[in-house]
Amino acid sequence: MEEKKVRELLDKVMHPAINASLLKLGIISDYKVEENGITIEMAYPFPNIPIKDMLKVSIVNALSPLGMEIKFTERVMTEEERQRFLQIEMENWKGL
Repeated sequence: MEEKKVRELLDKVMHPAINASLLKLGIISDYKVEENGITIEMAYPFPNIPIKDMLKVSIVNALSPLGMEIKFTERVMTEEERQRFLQIEMENWKGL
């Protein structure tokens, strides 16, 4: 699978309360396109994020046209990543 196409699709996955993509926010911190699937590393700003399942579903829905297996790994952001996330959040918060 073409990495460029995966990147284009992932770049369209938006956060539900922040006017920014999960890639821009660093929540999708890495991804690997492999022969039979895609592995996506999710980095959350804090442990126990209540919307993490919703975020994963939005990623799966975006990538579903590719017909590939999608696997997730999870971790908490580093302090540097969290500060960048919070800055982008503050600048792009759309509220609910």
